[in-house]
Order: sequence, then structure tokens, then C-alpha cells
Amino acid sequence: MIADIKKRALHRSKILEGQMRGLEKMIENEDYCVDIITQSLAIQKSLRSLNKLLVENHLRTHVAHMFANGDEDVAVDELLKVYELENNRGN
Repeated sequence: MIADIKKRALHRSKILEGQMRGLEKMIENEDYCVDIITQSLAIQKSLRSLNKLLVENHLRTHVAHMFANGDEDVAVDELLKVYELENNRGN
């Protein structure tokens, strides 16, 4: 993993961990529903940010390596699979 991306991804995951703890407390405390939903949406945004970092790393490392070795079809298939997963997540 690229060092800078790894550092940023770990930072993002720690933020997510804190956000999830906060969400759990909000639910336990029976906070106002809209506030809980707002927190949940913030977590989803953070997850999208983490996913973007992971895709960037994959493109810069594994996909670049695949293209250099003539495995373009494997790289394209993987990216299409990720694209399909993103588009089939129920939005």
C-alpha cells in the first residue's frame, strides 16, 4: 500500500470508529431520530471517503501492475465488479 494513502486510510478508519461509537451512544441514549440519522449519514460519507482512498491505492498499485504485465482484462473486470457493487447497494 502506498504510504501516504495507508496513513490517510488508517486516519479515516479511526474517525469512522469514533463516529460509530458516537452513533451507538446516541441510539442507547434514545437521542432525537433526526440527529441519529444525521450521524449515520456522516458515517456513510466517511466510508465513501475511505473507499475512494482504497480505490486510488488499487489503481496506482495493483491495476498499474496488471496493465504493465498485460493483464488489462483482469484489471477491467475487477473495476467493473466494484462499479457494480457500488451501483447495486440499494440507492
